Parts: sequence; structure tokens; C-alpha cells
Amino acid sequence: MFRRRTLLLAAILLFAARPCALADEPSGTLSGRVVDPLHAPVAGATVTLRHTESGFERTGVTDGSGAFVFDALDSRAYHVSASSPGFSLAAILVALGRMERRDVTIVLEIGTFTEEVVVMTRRLAATPETVRRIPGSVHVIDRRTLEESRVFTVNEALRKVPGVNVRDEEGSALRPNIGIRGLNPTRSTKVLLLEDGVFVTYAPYGDNATYYHPPIERFSSVEILKGSGQIAYGPVTVGGVINYVTPDPTAEPAGSLTIVGGNRDYFNGRGSYSTTVRNVGFLVDYMRKQGDGARDNIHSRLNDVNAKVVARLTDRQTLTLRNNYYSEDSNVTYSGLREDEYHANALQNPFKNDFAYFDRLGASASHVYAFTPRLVLTTNFYASRFTRDWWRQSSNSGQRPNDDADPKCRGMANLDTTCGNEGRLRRYATGGVEPRVRYGYRFFGVGSEAEFGARAHFEVQERRQRNGDTPTARSGVLVENNQRTNQAYSSFVQNRLLLGRWTVTPGLRVEHVEFRRSNRLAADGAGVTGRAALTQLVPGVGASFDPSERFTWFAGVHRGFAPPRTEDVITNSGGVVELDAELSWNSELGVRSLPAPGIRLETTWFRMDYQNQVVPANLAGGVGATLTNGGKTLHQGLEVSTRLDTGALRRSVHNVYASLAYTFIPDARFTGVRFSGIPGFQQVGVTGNRLPYAPQHLLNTTLGYEHPRGVGALVEAVRVSSQFGDDLNTSVPTPDGQRGPIPGYTVWNGTLNYRVRRSTMFVTVKNLFDTLYIADRARGILPGAPRLVQAGMRVEF
Repeated sequence: MFRRRTLLLAAILLFAARPCALADEPSGTLSGRVVDPLHAPVAGATVTLRHTESGFERTGVTDGSGAFVFDALDSRAYHVSASSPGFSLAAILVALGRMERRDVTIVLEIGTFTEEVVVMTRRLAATPETVRRIPGSVHVIDRRTLEESRVFTVNEALRKVPGVNVRDEEGSALRPNIGIRGLNPTRSTKVLLLEDGVFVTYAPYGDNATYYHPPIERFSSVEILKGSGQIAYGPVTVGGVINYVTPDPTAEPAGSLTIVGGNRDYFNGRGSYSTTVRNVGFLVDYMRKQGDGARDNIHSRLNDVNAKVVARLTDRQTLTLRNNYYSEDSNVTYSGLREDEYHANALQNPFKNDFAYFDRLGASASHVYAFTPRLVLTTNFYASRFTRDWWRQSSNSGQRPNDDADPKCRGMANLDTTCGNEGRLRRYATGGVEPRVRYGYRFFGVGSEAEFGARAHFEVQERRQRNGDTPTARSGVLVENNQRTNQAYSSFVQNRLLLGRWTVTPGLRVEHVEFRRSNRLAADGAGVTGRAALTQLVPGVGASFDPSERFTWFAGVHRGFAPPRTEDVITNSGGVVELDAELSWNSELGVRSLPAPGIRLETTWFRMDYQNQVVPANLAGGVGATLTNGGKTLHQGLEVSTRLDTGALRRSVHNVYASLAYTFIPDARFTGVRFSGIPGFQQVGVTGNRLPYAPQHLLNTTLGYEHPRGVGALVEAVRVSSQFGDDLNTSVPTPDGQRGPIPGYTVWNGTLNYRVRRSTMFVTVKNLFDTLYIADRARGILPGAPRLVQAGMRVEF
């Protein structure tokens, strides 16, 4: 039945996309402006318009206002590039319809470096020039993609990228679990998360866990980097780097208001305003979001305020200031369900008194100074404060409830009356400074671009636990009082060699981390302190080859590195645990291509050889559990990403498009001598077993249609194949729900958009057929989100 529905929809969309009659004479017009990062006009810039297949090419120069115009153009996809002394080359892709007039803006970045910044417009796929100089797999989720599918969470957005496995938790993805290329997604610990190049995670060196994640609505695009280009970032260079990009202030006053409502008490209201006054651009936005989660007794309310100021201080320097405040008040439990509870009512949650309170204030400043067009210094300053108070009666399905040994609490019968709770109270402070220098030069006639930088980073964790006497207590007996501090110093250097059609980029990163842990509950009252340190070299080299403008081959190999957590290298009594850093050798080989207008394809083969993968020592990993050296593991597979736009391919104002992101990981297994970390099974060997939470197949595919009058519709299918929930690869579920298989599942989503002038109305349905599936077993069974129906409107002014 589902197959017939899909085929019928495809037939209707393809019929609607039949080619329209074209005018005999060229009649399109493309105009625009070339501006600097503060939207000041760039006069005298050279603008080139070309269409590779036909050999068409025109060149023009911007006037005093930075404006240019090309008229009498055919209906087709054009490549428009702009350059000017003192700026990097930039380019855009524009699909011009019959008799259409398009106006575009090209932003030139400071510095005469060779890579192009390519902005996709009208949903055209990126050309190899987008990432031609990056020696590795890279993907960009642009604003149009985020808006056309009306993504509900960051999980939805990241599933559109091959190689990325995102596991649901409470249903709203407020604490996403992101894994890349078969790595365990728990708390996104194997991924480096950045916002405008600044840490998102509150303790990236001491506890790289994602209990806070900014809402996806804040961003204009998302960048995912998985290859050897990670050398320029750190400390985590294992799976990949995800950088969320916030929008810049607009040149003219502009704003928007978005209101969305839906079932499960969902509401999302967001307003933004932006303008530029003289040499200073301003942007501010506020969002209120609330709704029920995937289970009973789960409801979240959050507020997010974001501000950004971009000031041009002189012709050679700019200053960007960012500030964000986030608060969350959630009725949410940490525990999953037992097997019998799941089968009785998969969406139940008996812990209705569990609450979490989160509060984060972050600020950063970026100063860019161009000494010369070929020598640019960028300095980032950043600081954040994050508090996390989670009061809960259970931390996993093996606890029913936490304090059932207390005579006042006789099991689940007294859960809501006399049973107490645990308050996991956390305070984090993080700050640092990171200067980076980029220098373009020639050495023995070979063009080169060098980049080097350093960072000093500091973080403090205050961790307390108070056990309360009642289900709703907010104070109690202090049973944990820890302070954990980290100082980290890092530096990197990489040099891009431009050898004709070849680009070779070697690089080296150095990470030095100092750990300190103080237990303030020591018996003598004086406290116990332990210290440890590690230093690691992280080398890498990548290369790309451009046989033509439409194809780029790339390859690379680099050292994967992730530091251990402070709590795992230093015990509560001050002892040092011999827990190694995570180390691997990562390699990949791939090709990016645009074989024809409207067709994009990227294919990547990857391999990760772990010398040591750190894994949870028990199933609840992260619930007061330590980690352990997992030994050698192997991850190997294939990623495929493609998109077809018939509007560009067939030169039609109607556009049927299809996209696919597929990941195949046949190998994700323990290869060294390894015994299970499950209590009671430590003598059982698991060498050769598949790693937990590493599905063999991941598929995200979309079929959509765009009408020139502003109507758009799409259907999306998300397929995740079966997984194992433990290192024993248990095939029969255990009563506590923490061990056993996780069956594969498919979820369908649908979206309808209608744009009228400066307003857009939309309806979206997530999990269209209300499919019930298991998302996680780590702390007991967690179900995926049920069907969500949402409708809303966005008004621009």
C-alpha cells in the first residue's frame, strides 16, 4: 500500500514538472551587488557569469554602489563569481527561469585566498568549487533545506547527511545523541560541536557530553566536516566536526515573525530583527518553544535569546560580538522502561516528578585584522556559564526507584508519596582565547596558503549530588561534592600547496591537557585532590584533484583523538587511572561531482582503525559509570549523497527534486582482544562482535516539488536498520530492557509550504504513519516520537 502511494505521488509530481514552452529570445535578467562582510559596496569588483556546458561567459565590473547587471539571458543555471583586490574569490549558483528577473548579493571575505565561498540559491546543488580545496568529506545544510522540510529538531536536520546517525531520546532532541560513521552516539561525545567556530559543549576537554544544545531554528546553515580538515579543530578529531552558523546582520532593516502550533501541546514562537547603521550591523532574535515529549509526563519549556553585532572598525579590521541566553524547564526523566512496561504501554513514564532545569549564558568576540590582503589574523575570545540541576527518582530501568532500600519507600507503590529523589547538581564555567593566522605566499614558484593558530582553554566543573526525602524535594543530604578543572593548550599548523589541479594539505595539531579532581567529601574533611596530564600529536594530510570544473577527487588520512573525561582518569580518592586517550587512524577516498546542471553526487569510502576506543564500562554509561579502554575496533564503509533538480536539468520553472543520503557500514566491530564490560560477563570475549548502536544501513530520501507560484511539497523517508544494544550482541531482550536488539524502522515525514509575497504558510507531519519503534536501550527502553502534526506561518517585514 505504501509503495503504491509513493509511486502515485511520484507520477503526479513528474507530470507537473513537464517542460514549459520557452521564449524564442533570451529574456531573463540577473542583477545584484557585491559587498564586504558589513554589506558596504565593493566598487570595481570583477563579476563573471558563465554556463559551462554551452561555453557562455560574460564579464562585468561593479559600479560605485557595488551593483552589476546582466540582461538578455536564457533560462538556465549560471555560475556567478566575483573578485576584488584584498578579498577572497566568492561565487554563487543561480537558476534563472523564463522571463525571470533575479537580484542577488555576493559577499566577499577579507583576504586573497584561493578557496571560493559558494552560496546555493534556488536549491541548486553545490559545485565542486564549494569545497574543492577541502581535503575531505564535507556537507552543508543550507537555510533553504532547513525551511523547506520544516525541521522540528536538530536530529531531523543531521539525518540528511550521510554518515551521521542521530538517536532520539526524550522526543524533542534537546539533548541530541550524534554518532558519525558507526561511533556510539551517546551524548555526542565523539563529535566536536561548534557554533560560529566556538565550542557548544560546556566542557569539551573534561566532559564532552551534550546536555545542552542550541535550538536548530537559530541557525542559517550547518557545516559537517569528517575528513582530514579536522586538524584545524580540536580537541575531538575522531568522528567529525559540526559547525552551526548563525546569520549575519542584514544591510537594510528586516525582520520576521514565526508562529507554529501542533498536537502534543506544541508551540513555537520566534521573532527576529536585523539592520545596519553606518558601520555597525545588529541582529537579535527571541524564541519561546514548548511541547510534550515522546512519552507521558514529559514536557519542556525553553527560552532562547540571541544577539549579534558586526562592526567595521577600519578598512582592515572587523569585530563581531555574540551573546546568547538559554533557559529550559523540563518535566523529563532520565530512565527508560523495562521490557514488561514497554509492552504494556510503550509511551508511559511512571516518574512524573522528575524535573530538569538548565540555564546557559554564553558570549564570544571575534576580531579580524588584515595586515595585508595575504596576511590575516583572526582572534576569538569566548566564555560561557552553564548550570544543570536534574532531580530524578530513577537513572535507569534497573532502579525502581532510587532509594527503595529506605523503609519509607517500599517500591513503586510509594513512588509518588514517600520515596525520595536524587538531585544531580552541576555548574560549569568555560573560557578561552584562540588566535589564528592565515598567510598566502609563493615558495619556489608554488602557491601556498599557510594557517596556524593556538588556543588556551580553561574549564571548571562543580558537581554535587543531594538526596531528597520526598518525590518533589529540592534539597537533601549532600553525598557528592566534586570540583574538576581542566587546562588545555593546543596549537596547529597546516599548509595548502597549490600544484595546478592538485591541492595537497599536510597539517599537525598538538594537544596538551591537564586534569585536576578534588573530592570535598573526604573522610578527614580536608578533601583529596588528584592530578594527571597528557600530550598528544595529531598529524594529518589530505589531497584533492580537479580533473575538470565538475569533478573533484579527494583523499586523506589523519590521526583521530579524543581526551578521556576527568572523572575517568582520576578516581574519587585521588588516584590516577591508566585510561588512554582515544586514538585512531582515519582515512577516506571520495569524489564530488556535478555531472550536469541540477545533479550533484558525492561518494566517500572511509576507514577508521582504532588503537583504543573508550567505551562505557556498564550499560548505563554516564550514570555514575566509569569508562574503560575498549581496545582495537574497526569502522569501514561507504557514504553516498546525491540530489537531482529537474528545474535546472530541464530548464523549467517547475522543479521536481529528489535527494538521497545513504550510509553503508559493513564493518563496525571489536578487532582486538576484548572482554565484555557488562557486570557478570567480564570474562566473556566479544572480539569480532558488532559495536553497540552502529546500524549497518542509514537512509534518508526526499521527493519534492516546487511550483513557481510559491507552492512546495515534499515527502521524506528515514530508514535505520537494526542495531545491538550491548557488546555481547544479545539477541533476546533482558527484563530490564537495557540489553537486546533494536529492530530497524522507517519513519515518513511530509511538508506543504505556500509562499505569498512576504508570508509563508506551512503544514508538516512528522512520523506520518505513527510508527512505534525503539530508539534506545542504554538506560532502559526509550520509544521514538509519535506522530506530530504542526501548522504555522512566517511573516517577513
